Amino acid sequence: MVEALQDAGVVVTGAGGGIGAALARRFASAGARVVVNDLDVAKAEAVAAEIGGIALPGDASGIVGPARDALGADIDVYCANAGVGSGGSEAAGEDVWALAWDVNVMAHVRAAQELLPGWLERGSGRFVSTVSAAGLLTMIGAAPYSVTKHGAYAFAEWLSLTYRHRGVQVHAICPQGVRTDMLAATGTAGDLVLKPTAIEPDDVADALFKGMAEDRFLILPHPEVAGFYQARAGDPDRWLGTMNHIQQKWETAR
Repeated sequence: MVEALQDAGVVVTGAGGGIGAALARRFASAGARVVVNDLDVAKAEAVAAEIGGIALPGDASGIVGPARDALGADIDVYCANAGVGSGGSEAAGEDVWALAWDVNVMAHVRAAQELLPGWLERGSGRFVSTVSAAGLLTMIGAAPYSVTKHGAYAFAEWLSLTYRHRGVQVHAICPQGVRTDMLAATGTAGDLVLKPTAIEPDDVADALFKGMAEDRFLILPHPEVAGFYQARAGDPDRWLGTMNHIQQKWETAR
């Protein structure tokens, strides 16, 4: 796998920190030419300087064309990592829901629309979607985040089942808590559910590279998520009851 990444063109969105920065560093260490995208110009430039990559700040939704130009070649690996951790209930404002859909789902769709024609023509390409365990399960106190991460997972799944026989490899990364600024922003809900088992961003990069080597779609940096996912599918009412108990515990703590 590492040999195959030598001189590969890689784009990582939301790479100014956290999981994105860890992915950018790992791909660069494997010899890839990495485009570092982030809304924060200074952070994108800092990570790019550190890894010898190319800083390309801006909205992830419009990055494919400029990234091709910056690389001077096609994109071999696209990491749709940028995301927003929108909290709130069904009562969250229209703007909150719209932003969550745009960043967590539609940015992935727009990237795929631009990438797939070339990938299908040449018979190869790799799409990495940073989803979340919330996309397989859910997260208390964060309806927009949970719902849109389900959407991101569903889109990655659809890409894989539709194009895998044509050389397109897709990976959905679904960690629970990761020690990033996004985790810090989850407040008391994150303190209860995510922080006790939180891992480092580098652990997520490790899990992705292991999954790529094994050609696996679903990447679980927290292996226990597999059991939770099976429990959810096998007995939805029992699983929902357990989650409601956690919800009540959170409400009491607040």
